[in-house]
Amino acid sequence: MNKMISHSEADTMKIARQFAEETEPGDVVCLSGNLGSGKTQFVRGFVQVFGLDADVVSSPTFTIINEYNGNLSVYHFDCYRLEHYTEALEIGAEEYFYGDGVCIVEWPERISELLPPHSKQITLTATGKNEREIIFH
Repeated sequence: MNKMISHSEADTMKIARQFAEETEPGDVVCLSGNLGSGKTQFVRGFVQVFGLDADVVSSPTFTIINEYNGNLSVYHFDCYRLEHYTEALEIGAEEYFYGDGVCIVEWPERISELLPPHSKQITLTATGKNEREIIFH
């Protein structure tokens, strides 16, 4: 387990970029944390490593999956509104999880039954107004 402290949104994005440098096609990254803990900001930094602008990232709360096509495809899931993991099955989530891109999943606990065993777990916690604790499990 590795723990980092972010003191700003820019720090969170920098930490995400460093993490993304070590991801590979087929990786599934799970981001856990309460509302406002910095998950979407983490994704904004993460996608930059793949040649994408941070501004392409919005919380996909109403679409469930946003696809970002850069040097490598990044599939951004937001499972917050899912009532049951079968809803993710219906939209073909497993095809993404075992595909050639990188998946980054917000609210992974909503679909834990579907996540591959090789998924990487990250927990973000707001510890102050701008401070976040980021734990890599």
